[in-house]
Amino acid sequence: MLDIDSIRKDFPFLEAGNGKNPLVYFDNASTTQKPIQVLNKLDQFYRESNANVHRGVYRLSQQATESYENARKKIADFINAKEERSIIFTRGTTESINLVAYAWAQQQLKPGDEILITEMEHHSNLVPWQITAKRTGASLKYIPLNDNLELDVTNLENYFTPNTKIFAIIHKSNSLGKINPVQQLIEYAKTVGAITVVDGAQSVPHTAVDVQKLDCDFFACSGHKMLGPTGIGILYGKPELLESMEPFQSGGEMIDTVSMTESTWNDIPWKFEAGTPSIAQAVGLGEAVDYLQNLNMQTVEDHIGELTEYALENIQQINGVKVYNQENNRSGIISFNVEGVHPHDLAQFLDQDEIAIRTGHHCTQPIMKKLGVSATARISFYIYNTKDEIDKLFRCMKSTLNYFN
Repeated sequence: MLDIDSIRKDFPFLEAGNGKNPLVYFDNASTTQKPIQVLNKLDQFYRESNANVHRGVYRLSQQATESYENARKKIADFINAKEERSIIFTRGTTESINLVAYAWAQQQLKPGDEILITEMEHHSNLVPWQITAKRTGASLKYIPLNDNLELDVTNLENYFTPNTKIFAIIHKSNSLGKINPVQQLIEYAKTVGAITVVDGAQSVPHTAVDVQKLDCDFFACSGHKMLGPTGIGILYGKPELLESMEPFQSGGEMIDTVSMTESTWNDIPWKFEAGTPSIAQAVGLGEAVDYLQNLNMQTVEDHIGELTEYALENIQQINGVKVYNQENNRSGIISFNVEGVHPHDLAQFLDQDEIAIRTGHHCTQPIMKKLGVSATARISFYIYNTKDEIDKLFRCMKSTLNYFN
């Protein structure tokens, strides 16, 4: 089990309180707080190692390059990538998926080809494929949700065809918390020769991910959802695919040779890291990976699952609450609404008690349409959250509901 008291001491943001009471932070699916180890690593880098990478022969530049590339190695190990060169630093999951859409799909697809996604996708794994379909003439199809708000995987032949060229899927839903049978679907996608893209923004922070076992072609995640800084994420890609692709952006660092008439490209992964990268952010993400590795991801998953079960059991005691993802849920994400109370009003009242929850469509408007609502309230847990905080949330919710009634 996690030593929660010790962990919470690593997060000064939680102790600061930002008001009369300590902050109860339940918006972890959006972004996580940062431990002091990550904050200190960022501070140390800027104080002691700040220089551009790959371009300098002086000591400081060599130190920065070593720290930057060491972070790449840590992330490769964390998701069990076979080769470090499979890891491309990006600004996050959104940029990673756009990289695949622009640098692979828009160069390869043509009219008659099909892009397959799901009804569960975050907008970041939906809108790039809509744009790609319009630009290439390919058609966009999706696997729908069934009545249990799970993917309909009963008749996959209805969705995968010989024309399916790319299959993009979210690993774990940010609004429903559903964990999709990604490995099964990837195996099926391979039977029709489709390239596979996995949005791992919500899965990587919570569970051990093995990209070799998944055998996906591309995998994307964000640093800020796993204790790291904002503005940094990764795209994992199989080397043979990355080598076959044209650059996503052009300029410094991604080049090999340049003349006034033509240029040649650097090796992967640097071919896709044009300009000065987010060096300090990458180093900070490497430190966040170390922190999670020290905790053990199975222990992290168990803690979040226990909090989810406890919250789901106790939320039923509040009158008028409708939970949308009650069944088989240990994901750390609970979406709900309260009868007669707009979720934005609920969030504002809870904020007065220093409780932060998320409300809105969570960048999943198709799911909201499926639910028949414009928005939901969402609570999401992480390693520093406790059952006492959940108890406080529900006490304050009851008090808020009494006000409305």
